[in-house]
Amino acid sequence: MKSFLDIYATLFRTDAAVQLQYRAALVIWLIGLVVQPVIYLAVWLTVAQARGGQVGGFTGGDLAAYYIALMVINHLTFTWVMFEFEYRVRDGSFSPLLLQPLHPIHRDIVENLTYKLLTLVVTLPTAAVLALVFEPHFAPQPWALIAFVPALFLAFVVRFLVEWALALSAFWTTRVGALNQLYFAALLFLSGRMAPLELMPGWVQDLAALLPFRWMLAFPVELFLGRLSPEAAREGFAAQGAWVGLSLALMALVWKRGMKQYSAVGA
Repeated sequence: MKSFLDIYATLFRTDAAVQLQYRAALVIWLIGLVVQPVIYLAVWLTVAQARGGQVGGFTGGDLAAYYIALMVINHLTFTWVMFEFEYRVRDGSFSPLLLQPLHPIHRDIVENLTYKLLTLVVTLPTAAVLALVFEPHFAPQPWALIAFVPALFLAFVVRFLVEWALALSAFWTTRVGALNQLYFAALLFLSGRMAPLELMPGWVQDLAALLPFRWMLAFPVELFLGRLSPEAAREGFAAQGAWVGLSLALMALVWKRGMKQYSAVGA
């Protein structure tokens, strides 16, 4: 275990040094993460004002709290491996990783966590500024705040494993842009990013609960805001646990078969 932690610490120092060399790229990523929820917030605030101050049980303050929390939690759970995996296979840079005695997923985990730790110092102050501007209404319950911590961790695990498993489709086809777009379109509608799931039609809510998307994002957001009962929280944890198991099994299966299929395209 100590040796494994030493490897993670070394990878963290290396990735931090690399990412700090691309500060402009970090800023661009952060702008994208902030702008989208602010746009959706502005749209829904306009809708709420047109309907007498609230929409679907959300007041303006509730909507502000939702999208500010969403911005931070999405930042803590998102991954970009589906965009990069295709390039690794096409240019052959994935091959050297297979020769090393460390599964490639560990490098992606460290890179992801390193980026988030470096940029959290900007994300949290940005959320504070948005709170001053939009005056959100936060009314979390103590038990929900405690439960939020493991819910956030499991949300990240589910999202990371599902997207890593889907990224492995690059073993069979070196162009996975269409699959990526389909996945992220579903994520936009079914994870609560575009709108709180409570404002969506019933069939959309049912589909979001059946698929992993709600448990990647909406569930920890709703829990943090105190919008769930203890029973609903228990059901959410059960769903997250189930999707962790399913995504691990899927990833293991696709990895095993993909290794037999893989051949680098580039040099």
